[in-house]
Amino acid sequence: MKQQRMTGWVAAGVGITALIALGTTAMAAPVKPDYPKSIGKGEGQLNIVAWEGYAQDDWVKPFEAATSCKVNRKYAGSSDEMVTLMRQGGGSEYDLVSASGDATLRLIYGGAVQPVSVDLIDDYKNFLPQLQSPPHNTINGIHYGISYDWGPNTLLYNTDKVTPAPTSWSVIYSDAYKGKVTVPDNPIQIADAALYLMATKPELGIKDPYELTQKQLDAAGDLLKAQQPLIKKYWALASDEIELFKNGDAVVGAAWPYQTNTLKAANVKVEDTIPAEGATGWADTWMLSAKAKHPNCAYLWMQYVSTPKVQAQQAIYFGATPANKLACSEMDKLEAGSCTKYHLDAPASYFDKIKFWKTPRAECGDGSKSCTNYTKWQQKWQQIKG
Repeated sequence: MKQQRMTGWVAAGVGITALIALGTTAMAAPVKPDYPKSIGKGEGQLNIVAWEGYAQDDWVKPFEAATSCKVNRKYAGSSDEMVTLMRQGGGSEYDLVSASGDATLRLIYGGAVQPVSVDLIDDYKNFLPQLQSPPHNTINGIHYGISYDWGPNTLLYNTDKVTPAPTSWSVIYSDAYKGKVTVPDNPIQIADAALYLMATKPELGIKDPYELTQKQLDAAGDLLKAQQPLIKKYWALASDEIELFKNGDAVVGAAWPYQTNTLKAANVKVEDTIPAEGATGWADTWMLSAKAKHPNCAYLWMQYVSTPKVQAQQAIYFGATPANKLACSEMDKLEAGSCTKYHLDAPASYFDKIKFWKTPRAECGDGSKSCTNYTKWQQKWQQIKG
């Protein structure tokens, strides 16, 4: 379950080129708002595209019983696949998609999804402030979806081998642990290098790790190229990194909380941290198709999965952090200490250190066209790995 999603993340980074290239040459305009005044009676069914683990019977069956909306699930293995599926049948085959931040802007600017009225989602007001209008799903104040869950990309280290405890990403660029470093095999890793350079080389002028000029992209590429001899392995699956740490082949690297928790459960001496420079992260969004055939069932679903109980169920099952801060007590009912383990009760400063994934586009946030798109990122990543 978890493993399939992680495969999807990697696939999203590696296979994205064709779709990004298409998006930059045949981009439609974002759909304009046309909000319903209320949620009407369900149409009887709901067709969704989701990550495995996002629509389990534990919470789907009660939803179906309460709304008479039969949920038809199509599980996707990558962000690329999700974008493709949401374009199928002229965009009317599926009603909802649980898109990650490296797909949301493609769906928005491709005209594949429509604005959502957050006023119709009761628990929206209980979301973490940072996930109420994040830049990966909200454009000019218009919401193109409802946030669902999130997680940071953390610095993982062996507490016996890496001393003192690291406080900076510099440790994964240092010769001190040559041959014992591991990072994801994903072009979005360039954003991690850019984030580090934001703090260490301010003269580069990087303001957003996903909005890089060619010069800034080259600088991030140079840093990662210099890191390449230090790498034991670029990991494709979470299980790859877990095994590297279990076997002692790696002692420091970029990870997700899932790896930390799994390794601790196996009595491996590890900790993770968000370093002083901050961290990147992922956040997923339920997005409504621009041509949804079952919009009432879709709204009923978004309302339902935003509640504390369902958010907690999904978080525990999948190993993520809910958007709804009231899910904390529900999580602890299901698994003692899980709210803290997944950082839902962490201070705002923890969340604010995270720069969430978004698709790099040629158009920068200031409207200029000087940024590099994901096609160039993918090409740069291949050059880095050699």
